Amino acid sequence: MKIRAKVRTIVIGFSLLAACLLVDGGFPSGIVVSEAEARVGRPATPVSVAGVGRRTTRRVIRRSTVYVASLPKGCTTVVIEGTTLQQCGGTYYQADGSQYVQVYVD
Repeated sequence: MKIRAKVRTIVIGFSLLAACLLVDGGFPSGIVVSEAEARVGRPATPVSVAGVGRRTTRRVIRRSTVYVASLPKGCTTVVIEGTTLQQCGGTYYQADGSQYVQVYVD
């Protein structure tokens, strides 16, 4: 009975030692992976780092219900996210047939 208790104590001790070495990285680099090499998705996927960066910098263009027949003076043409807009001061307009609709750029 005493021998089994000693063997069990030794096995538990070595198990704890091995677990500590795994967590602490005490094994040579060939046995346990020393650095994380996680790759989540390809650059074009939404879960990848590039996808996150793309989503956080993407601008959204929302149309309003305000239409005008002609633009104010001093407007310049700008392209945002592939959409051609007219910027008149701080207001943006998008061509819609023969008139323009006011849009919001977020």
